[in-house]
Amino acid sequence: MLWAVLVFAVVLVQRRATNTAHPPVLTTTLQTRRLLHRELQPVKLANCTFQRFGEANDGGYLVCSNLLGAVRGGYSYGISGYDGWGCDVATRLDVMVHQYDCFNLTRPRCATGMTVFHGECIGTAKEVQEGRPFDTLANQIAKNGDRAKHLIVKMDVEGAEWNSFITAPEDVLQRIDQLIVEFHGTDQTRFLVAIRRLKHFFYIAHLHWNNYACVDDQHPFPSWAYEVLMVNKRLAVLDPKGTVVLPNPLDAPNRPGAPGCTAGAANGP
Repeated sequence: MLWAVLVFAVVLVQRRATNTAHPPVLTTTLQTRRLLHRELQPVKLANCTFQRFGEANDGGYLVCSNLLGAVRGGYSYGISGYDGWGCDVATRLDVMVHQYDCFNLTRPRCATGMTVFHGECIGTAKEVQEGRPFDTLANQIAKNGDRAKHLIVKMDVEGAEWNSFITAPEDVLQRIDQLIVEFHGTDQTRFLVAIRRLKHFFYIAHLHWNNYACVDDQHPFPSWAYEVLMVNKRLAVLDPKGTVVLPNPLDAPNRPGAPGCTAGAANGP
C-alpha cells in the first residue's frame, strides 16, 4: 500500500512540476541524465554572500550566510559520527541543531553550540527497517516542536533523499530557508521529479562535484554524488544577468589530494 501511494505521489508531482497533463516520456538513461544535469545548473543570486560551514573537506558545505537571520533551528541528516556543519550552525546562529543517523550511532561533540543526536534515519514513513527506526521529515520536525520555525537543513543520506523530498509536504519545504543536499545518482526519472519539485520552492545557488565519486561513463555528469545549495525563493533575489562561477573559491575537494571530477564537465547536456 505504501509503495502504491508513493508511485501515485511521484506521478502527481511530476505532472505538476512540468505544468502539463502529460509528462515527457524519457526513453533513455542518457536523456534522463541530460535533463537532470540541466535542471541542476545553478543560477546567480544578487543577494547571496557565500560562506563555508563545516569541515575543511568532506562534510563542509557552502551557505548564503547573510540569508540566515530568520533561521531558528537546524537539521543535519547523515552525519556518520561527525558533524562540523551542525556545530557551526548551532554556534554561529545560536540555535538548536538536530542530528540524525541510524547507521552510525556515534554522538558528535559540539563544545560551542547546542546539538542533540537522534539515532533515527529519514524516510517516507514511520517504520523500522532491519531494526533501524525511520520517520518522515515532517514528523521529525513536528516531534521537535519546530513546525512553525524557519529552518536550515543539510542532508547526506546515500540516496534516501529523493523519495523524502518527493513526499515532503509543501508547508515543510516552505519553512526551509536553505537546503543543502548531497544527492546520489544520475539517471532515474524520480530524480527529475524530486529536483523539479524542489525548484518550485528554491533556487539552486551552488553545485559541487564530490571527487570521491568521479565517473567517466555517466555523461554529462562527472560524478554520481554532488552537493547542491538551494535557497528559498522567499529570500533569494535572482540576478538574471549574473554569471555563476564554478568551482566557487570556497570549494574544497571532498577527498584531499585526489584530482577533481572533470569527465563530462566540459560538455553540456
